[in-house]
Amino acid sequence: MSFSSEAKAELCRLRPQKKNIAAAECYGILLYGNSFSAREIRLVTAQPDFAALLPRLFYRAFGLEFDELPAENAGGKLRFAVTAPDKLRTIFAAFGLEPESTLSHHVNFGVLEEDEERTAFIRGAFLAGGSTTDPEKGFHLELSTPHRSVSRETMSLLLDMGFEPREAMRGGNALLYFKRADAIADFLTAVGAMNASMSVQTAKVEKDMRNTITRRVNCDSANADKVVTAAQEQLDAIRLIVRSYGLDALPEPLKETALLRIANPEASLADLAQLSMPPVSKSCLNHRMKKILSLASRGE
Repeated sequence: MSFSSEAKAELCRLRPQKKNIAAAECYGILLYGNSFSAREIRLVTAQPDFAALLPRLFYRAFGLEFDELPAENAGGKLRFAVTAPDKLRTIFAAFGLEPESTLSHHVNFGVLEEDEERTAFIRGAFLAGGSTTDPEKGFHLELSTPHRSVSRETMSLLLDMGFEPREAMRGGNALLYFKRADAIADFLTAVGAMNASMSVQTAKVEKDMRNTITRRVNCDSANADKVVTAAQEQLDAIRLIVRSYGLDALPEPLKETALLRIANPEASLADLAQLSMPPVSKSCLNHRMKKILSLASRGE
C-alpha cells in the first residue's frame, strides 16, 4: 500500500457523528470527485477503505443510498453513482443548490461556517482528489479538482486555516499543492491523519540529519584536500631550499619547522604546532611556513 493510501485509510477510520460534519466531508468529496452534475453523481476509487466509507458517510449526511454500488468482492476501480432525480435534488439542496440551475460549481461558504465543517470539507477533498508522496522519497501533497473556481475558493479556505498552498494546472485539472514537509505534516494533522503526519515529520528529521552529516563529510573532505595541497606546496619549497641552500642555512625555528613537515607530510598546521618543541601557536607556525615559502621562491 502506498503512503498516500495509508494516509487515506487512516482518515477513513474517522467516523463523523454529526450530520453537518458528514455533509461537509461529502461536499469536499463531491467537488473533488469524478462527477457532480444534475444528471448524476459518480465517484470512482481503487481505495477499499474509501469505498467502505462512502455508503456510510452519504447515508449519515443525506439519509440516502447510492443507486449504483460495486459488486461484492469487486477489485480494481470501484464505482458509486446516484442517478435518481429526487436523490440528486436532496444532495444539491443540502448545499443550497438546485441541480437544473447549477452551471458551474463554487464552494458555498455558507454551509462551512464552523471550523469543524471546514476541516471535514478539506478532508473530503483530500480523500477524493488528493495524493501525497512517500516522505522517504520526497515531499509533495496535492488536491486536484476539475473545477477551477472550486480550487480557487478552496485556496481561500486553506489560507483562512493558516495554510499557504501553491496553485497549478495539470491536464485540465486545477491543483493546490504543498512542497514543504512541515506544511504537509500540518495539513495531515489538521484533517486527522496523525500517523501519516508523524511519518512526514520523522522523514524530515532523518533527511535533515543525513544532509547535515553529508555537509560535514564534504566540509571535512574539502578541508583535508586543502591540508594536503598546502602540505605538498610546503614540502616542494623545503626540497628546493635543501637543493639550493641546505637546511642548515635556515634559522633554527625554520629548520625545526621544515623537519617537522618532512616527518609529518599529512599533518595540519595545528598538529605541527603542537609537535613543536616547545609547542607554538598555529599562527606562529603559519608565519614560519610563509617565511620558508618566501625563501624557496627566491631560490627558484
